[in-house]
Amino acid sequence: MAVERILKDEASEEKGDRARMASFVGAMAISDLVKTTLGPKGMDKILQSTGRGRSVTVTNDGATILKSLPIDNPAAKVLVDISKVQDDEVGDGTTSVVVLAGELLREAEKLIAMKIHPMTIISGYRMASECARDALLNKVVDNKDDAEKFRSDLMKIAMTTLSSKILSQDKEHFGKLAVDAVMRLKGSTNLEAIQIIKKPGGSLRDSFLDEGFILDKKIGIGQPKRIENAKILVANTAMDTDKVKIYGARVRVDSMTRVAEIEAAEKEKMREKVNKIIAHGINCFVNRQLIYNFPEELFADAGILAIEHADFDGIERLALVTGGEIASTFDNPESVKLGHCKLIEEIMIGEDKLIHFSGVAMGQACTIVLRGASDHVLDEAERSLHDALCVLSQTVNDSRVLLGGGWPEIVMAKDVDELARKTPGKKSHAIEAFSRALQAIPTIIADNAGLDSAELISQLRAEHHKEGSTSGIDVISGTVGDMAVLGIAESFKVKQAILLSATEAAEMILRVDEIIKSAPRKREDRM
Repeated sequence: MAVERILKDEASEEKGDRARMASFVGAMAISDLVKTTLGPKGMDKILQSTGRGRSVTVTNDGATILKSLPIDNPAAKVLVDISKVQDDEVGDGTTSVVVLAGELLREAEKLIAMKIHPMTIISGYRMASECARDALLNKVVDNKDDAEKFRSDLMKIAMTTLSSKILSQDKEHFGKLAVDAVMRLKGSTNLEAIQIIKKPGGSLRDSFLDEGFILDKKIGIGQPKRIENAKILVANTAMDTDKVKIYGARVRVDSMTRVAEIEAAEKEKMREKVNKIIAHGINCFVNRQLIYNFPEELFADAGILAIEHADFDGIERLALVTGGEIASTFDNPESVKLGHCKLIEEIMIGEDKLIHFSGVAMGQACTIVLRGASDHVLDEAERSLHDALCVLSQTVNDSRVLLGGGWPEIVMAKDVDELARKTPGKKSHAIEAFSRALQAIPTIIADNAGLDSAELISQLRAEHHKEGSTSGIDVISGTVGDMAVLGIAESFKVKQAILLSATEAAEMILRVDEIIKSAPRKREDRM
């Protein structure tokens, strides 16, 4: 008996091997796209939007590239999601996690061609990922108790993270900036206290760390340029007079004196509001919205520094670091929490004037000022530095450290290979495949550096059969080098997140045996 078609006309479905093939191809294509950005010699991509202005982004950050892609393939979207989660969770390893998931699926495709069931492959992958994680746990180093060694570990991690970014030429300078900024947080992972300001001009090497908070605004005319022991009221309130709000309303008057009366009433209303603000006993007023000429005069007469039109991100952060809260009504001064700092003054960076708050209530607050040739360079420098700050803040909490440069992948692959030899049945094929996928990461790092990857990986595997080997790929000299001597280190938390996320994503895609696309919604004909 023929079965009627149950889906609508324009809906489509793919079953069995075709569905699996579509998933594999989509995921591997995404993996191949970002593969060339991996490692210290990875290349950048230019992303150009089709919107107004056709903005251009130059980056080699996996999450930024994948976030901007217009993707239709459902399996590819799964990889984009794991990259985004990796970025949110630990800040780095966004490319590695996608490449590893792609390699696991590439190996799974070969196994399925050998008629091994997807559930057998998944079971093997699970065993292999547990074994790989245990292999890393056995090799971690934790120097949290020794402040000197721990700072050195953080410095190595920062420089390793930055070595694959635009900041690689000045990685010592920026590594020190990042470590100093994170150490000020005293174990907190709240990066809100670290502000990054971008100012075109100069070179990347001119970037510096400033203790305190910098607001990208000028001090108004006739206002005090320096205030000590500041009491700051941060507000988001309209400082113009309340206009007649009824659309199209008109006010008719019979003489010019009436107009003058209305203006005087408006001014009086403004004066009342300003007096209420002054009654809080402040000497600095920062507003999210505009402060017009008349209120500005009143504040200047009262000796209060008034800063207008500060961006929302700026005032939120300013309220946080000075210990205040954003206010919008001023009837009850006792209920408003003011911010405090020791000194407010105007500073110059390049050609621009900015306002500097030092001695803020939140002692861990600081500002990193980035200088550079153009906005594109500064945007990429900010992304690179943000990755380093995220990794370092996570490492301060989970202080376990591993060597880098392909060393962890070879260590994991060696243990996973041993597990495959002990495991009977078809699962052993899946476990072996997992080991090959892990080795693909150092292979790609070597390929991207233009080195002979087959030769280097075989040398590396031979080195790792010696007890306690610390060998990895030194892409600068193009040989197998000692990672402990070269000071190449990575955070355990990042490596663990890459391993677990990539395995889970590959599992999820392997389980698929049917893809159903719904019919597009038609606009109803309202005629």
